[in-house]
Amino acid sequence: MTAAFFRGRSRRAAAALGAVTFGVVALSACDKPTPLTTLTADKSEVHSEAACYDGKGGIEQSDIADCLAKGGKTLKVPADGLLHLGVDPKVAKKGWFIVSGTQRSDVSTRTYRTLSASSFLQGTDEAKISIFMVGDKKTYGVWNYTLKNDS
Repeated sequence: MTAAFFRGRSRRAAAALGAVTFGVVALSACDKPTPLTTLTADKSEVHSEAACYDGKGGIEQSDIADCLAKGGKTLKVPADGLLHLGVDPKVAKKGWFIVSGTQRSDVSTRTYRTLSASSFLQGTDEAKISIFMVGDKKTYGVWNYTLKNDS
């Protein structure tokens, strides 16, 4: 009777060890989500994870063009309306700015900014904007959005 007890106990122990090992492997394969940025206009809101993100070492300068080429979410905004931008506190802590075409905003360390949509939609129906997380002369993240004129 003792031999049967140990055999069953060994199987249970092996099964428990296997389950724990599988759980650790499964969790280590998960990617940690990137910080979010949010755009709001009127009653519409979109938020997104980064197109490219490396919060520790930064993104290689040679990869920035690829980051900008990735699509992003779209937000309809009246050309005479206000655009509200919010960033995760991790993004604000390092610093961030907005790029649209050849325009670039100043670096901010606030989590929230409000800008005029007309500064992006100057006589156009659509404008692409990107939010850059920067610090220490490096780029750590890029978020892409498209603004559509809803006037």
